[in-house]
Amino acid sequence: MFCRTVQSTKKLQQLSRQIHKSAVKVVTGNQLEETVTNSFASFIYGIRPGHLSDIVRHRSKRMILDNIGVGLIGSTTQVFDIVLKYCQDLHFSGNEDSAHCSVYGRKGVKLPPTLTAYVNGVAAHSMDFDDTWHPATHPSGAVLPALLALTQVLSQSRQVTGEELLMAFNVGIEIQGRLMGFSSEAKTIPKTFHPPSVVGTMGSAAASAKLLSLDKDQCTHALAIAASLAGAPMANAATLAKPLHIGNATRLGLEAAILAARGMEANSLILDDIPGCAGFSAFYGDYQPKSLQLQGDSYEFLLEKQDIAFKSFPAHLGMHWIADAATSVRNRIINIYGSFEPSAIQSIVLKVPVSKYINRPYPNSEHEARHSFQFNACTALLDGEVNIKSFDEDKIFRQELHLLLSKVMVEPPQDNEANFDKMYGEVTLLLKNGDVMTGKCDTFYGHWRKPLSRESLLKKFLTNARHAIQEDQIQKVIHMVENLESVTDSSQLPVLLQ
Repeated sequence: MFCRTVQSTKKLQQLSRQIHKSAVKVVTGNQLEETVTNSFASFIYGIRPGHLSDIVRHRSKRMILDNIGVGLIGSTTQVFDIVLKYCQDLHFSGNEDSAHCSVYGRKGVKLPPTLTAYVNGVAAHSMDFDDTWHPATHPSGAVLPALLALTQVLSQSRQVTGEELLMAFNVGIEIQGRLMGFSSEAKTIPKTFHPPSVVGTMGSAAASAKLLSLDKDQCTHALAIAASLAGAPMANAATLAKPLHIGNATRLGLEAAILAARGMEANSLILDDIPGCAGFSAFYGDYQPKSLQLQGDSYEFLLEKQDIAFKSFPAHLGMHWIADAATSVRNRIINIYGSFEPSAIQSIVLKVPVSKYINRPYPNSEHEARHSFQFNACTALLDGEVNIKSFDEDKIFRQELHLLLSKVMVEPPQDNEANFDKMYGEVTLLLKNGDVMTGKCDTFYGHWRKPLSRESLLKKFLTNARHAIQEDQIQKVIHMVENLESVTDSSQLPVLLQ
């Protein structure tokens, strides 16, 4: 469908190339220099499966499997139900013939591709259970739902191979990482906008453009259009609205690529540092863009240099340091005294980075609890772990938890940076008998420096997937994802997820 559209706009594209030819190159002295934006478009258009190393393939397939799992359990949440009903109402008032795509955990439910990307993107972030990278963003959920929807749309005219899906996914991840590398601001825990709503939208546009086989000019416009659709404020963190950030990123990036395929144009210097006119630099105060270099058969993806963090429980990534620290001090007390008695605690000191939106002394909802150092530390102290059930209402408002919360003080040390690559979590308990016990975590299990084993990743996936699909489907999904290179029709993957 989209391929025919691309062909039908050939004349318009030729005119577009003439109009924007001067924007592709800028004059420096007597030489012509490639722009940053053009280099990104060249990368998206020119990168091939042969550029993917074994380690990039391995890591990205783990990301795909994990994101499918968190999307499936996310399809059981309140926010997913709200968004799905909205999209169904929106769709049924339009053209039913456009519904080709499968919705996570809802057998027989079909929506148009952009709405499918939206609801499945919301599912991926509905519990804050999705992967995290550094600089900070949630890369997979902003890309994968758009690509899965596209495989089903494109299957109307051709089969999309697993190799093509894997290639497009890595394009979307790489673009996000490169854009975040243009600013030192991106390295800290965010304060103003939620990163996946910005770089995720750009990554989705790039990945979708790759899978749609757009030409280089169209890739340029897809990125530029996506920049006009990006952004969400951090004030909506810890609310029902936060999952919309991922849903919008994957949906709007896909829309940007479709619009570019249909002839929509935008600023061909969108990623460059344009004097007197902010492009992508509008999102960062210290924006310093660099060109992407794709030469011959070699290219080093960022995913090759740095792995991804996978969460063992559904909460903001910062919670994993403090939960591990709290669990370790609890175990020390049990080893010394034979048991853990909350009533023996006089006070609790948390040494964590300064970050206002995850410093929540008394959370009033599951979403606030997922973004509360205090809640996750005290839950780990009481239960010895934090898990999916920890955020149920009866656990959030139990009396013994609130008694512990009343004893917590937060002390941010100067050496504890708000940076997922450098931060640590420390929990110190002053006991009523005068003893002082401390637990510290500088790298939790699941962090990119301490990645989950295949066994642990599969255990997480199985636990999540069983909330939404049957065992035979689960095993087929695992086999398909782990063997993507041999899959001839990747549109069968989203079919298994309903």
